[in-house]
Amino acid sequence: MRVLVVYNFDGCRLGQIGAALEEAGAEIDLVRAHLGEPLPDGPEGYDGMVVLGGVQNALADETSPWLPKLLDVMRGFAESERSLLGVCLGSQLLVRAYGGTNIIGGASEFGWQPVELTAEGKADPLFAGTPPLFPIFQWHDDTFTLPPAARQLATGSSVANQAFVIGRAAYGVQFHFEADRPLVEEWSRTYSDLLAKIQPGWTERRAADAARFGPASDAAGLAIARNWVRTMEKS
Repeated sequence: MRVLVVYNFDGCRLGQIGAALEEAGAEIDLVRAHLGEPLPDGPEGYDGMVVLGGVQNALADETSPWLPKLLDVMRGFAESERSLLGVCLGSQLLVRAYGGTNIIGGASEFGWQPVELTAEGKADPLFAGTPPLFPIFQWHDDTFTLPPAARQLATGSSVANQAFVIGRAAYGVQFHFEADRPLVEEWSRTYSDLLAKIQPGWTERRAADAARFGPASDAAGLAIARNWVRTMEKS
């Protein structure tokens, strides 16, 4: 099992997705696109692709000039029915690749928030073994309308589109299910100055929120990660 992983920003890492890939014995080819590392031309030789988050928005071609090619590669994976997973920015790029509308700003969510599965989400293999309503970590400012080809799998009270699928196994997930409590703690330390400005009081409430919501969030996130890895075995 060989998986292409694309970083758009150093701070966004595989987290629990990496744990699930390691359990499966997957070989990972990592491309740090934001550092100028070249993307492959297509999906040949790979079983799946993961596109992680970033500080840029999904329309930021001027400052992130690799994005147009990344869209082409993502379409190649989806159209060849290889497994594809876009997380946060990655989900927004999948929306762009398939003709949805990216809405920049005005959709801020941060911290552990509840996400609810739709009827299709409850039946989809990505969410097998997860409860219909669970807390999960969020950190984003943008949202989107779903492309015509997409089926909505999860929703939220503040931001409607939280997860969707296109075709066999091209998944977009807005929330950070890869972020378990250790990764959230790392982000909180690394970006403490920024969070003090944009999320006042986070430092004081983080430990209590982690204790309250973290166990269920971590369990759901790892289940989702393992489920996505299994989609490669069925391709």
